[in-house]
Amino acid sequence: MILLVLVASVLIAAVTIYQYKEEAKDYHKERLERKEKAIKQSIDFVIKETTYPVNTANIPLIFKDEIFEIDAIHNLQINLYDLEGQLLKSSKRTIQRDTIGNYLDPEILNILSNTLEHRHVVKNNVAGHTFQSSYTYITDEKFKTIAILNLPYLENDDFFNKELKEFLTRLAYAYLVLILVAIIFAYFISKFITQSLRTISDKMNETRLEKRNKKIQIKSASEEIETLVNSYNSMIDELEASAVVLAMNEREQAWREMAKQVAHEIKNPLTPMRLTVQSFERKFDPTDEQIHQKLKEYSDTLIQQIDTMSSIASAFSNFAKMPAQKSEELNVVQIVKLALDIFNEDNIEFHSETNKIIAKFDRTQLIRVVTNLVKNGIQSIPEDSENPKIEVRVFTDMENVIITIEDNGAGIAEDTKAKIFEPKFTTKSSGMGLGLGMVKNIVETYNGSISFTSALGKGTIFTVTFPAS
Repeated sequence: MILLVLVASVLIAAVTIYQYKEEAKDYHKERLERKEKAIKQSIDFVIKETTYPVNTANIPLIFKDEIFEIDAIHNLQINLYDLEGQLLKSSKRTIQRDTIGNYLDPEILNILSNTLEHRHVVKNNVAGHTFQSSYTYITDEKFKTIAILNLPYLENDDFFNKELKEFLTRLAYAYLVLILVAIIFAYFISKFITQSLRTISDKMNETRLEKRNKKIQIKSASEEIETLVNSYNSMIDELEASAVVLAMNEREQAWREMAKQVAHEIKNPLTPMRLTVQSFERKFDPTDEQIHQKLKEYSDTLIQQIDTMSSIASAFSNFAKMPAQKSEELNVVQIVKLALDIFNEDNIEFHSETNKIIAKFDRTQLIRVVTNLVKNGIQSIPEDSENPKIEVRVFTDMENVIITIEDNGAGIAEDTKAKIFEPKFTTKSSGMGLGLGMVKNIVETYNGSISFTSALGKGTIFTVTFPAS
């Protein structure tokens, strides 16, 4: 809008200047023609009233004093030349007879004699001023050519320039007001439009698949903005519907995977239990002297497998329980020390930069995180290791509490790193592979994160980060 006003003002100013110049040009042309016509009428009157014979030679006598009177009446210099182009009489009193100005250019004489109107106008610039010089024939009463009339006319544009300057000044004031109005109007219009767009942009940035998104409500919006808002609201409805379907599918898939894992883990102890019972049934002999010992062995085998099934059920039960959203201010250093006291291992080292680091976390869940990670570290160290070592560190980086558990075990292979936090994944020959998945679940519940670095044959470092108080 502002650019349009500026371009319009420039174009109108340019057209105005051009129009003034054309009007001035037409004005001077018509004025010279009018003066020429009036002066010729005065000359014809003098020729008619003179007592001298009317011929070229008597021109200086005929217009001896009359030429000055005509000059005074019409306020224009008058020059009279003979047909050969020599100056005969001039109303300019300081004429130098011997200068080249006393003779006409042969080209002018040629044009005058060869044009139908027998009239010629020459335009030239002298000292920054524009002059028009008209040349035409003077005839006697019998229309015989007796002299050449020359009228030097100065184009005085002071009046036009003054008017043009005044007009452009008024135009500048008018367009200055228009530009100010356009700026104010454009500001409020753009603010109105961008406010709506900013609202839409903010809502789009807040849109998430995992949460309920709010629709956009905008009053007095333009048709285009309203169309955009309606499209966004329709997208939100479709997104919620898709999220519901996706959540159901994910839950179903999770339960399927869980059911497969539970079935797989339960089948492992059932097989030896079945074989034990079949063997006992086949070899049972009441008269055998060692029957009581064999019965005890069979019972111990069954009890061991039952305990295994019980531990499996407990592990799945613990994983299924989401960490309680209980946040209490606790000393992380003290809780980590308490968790490490569970292990009767001489190779566990603990380091902390201070004796007190406060954070909001659940006491039980923090102990569970530390014990699981330390247990994994212990299990990753080979039994024949000469110098097994677990290092646990607690420190802060001003905003977060950081716990690292470093072991010098076997490390994690590249092809298993991407799966390490999956609930059903394990590299051990026993266990359900639920520990790291449960740890990740707990840490993320408290707005934290867990990561690791590992090198085969050198060990692994797990890093737990969560906000400090």
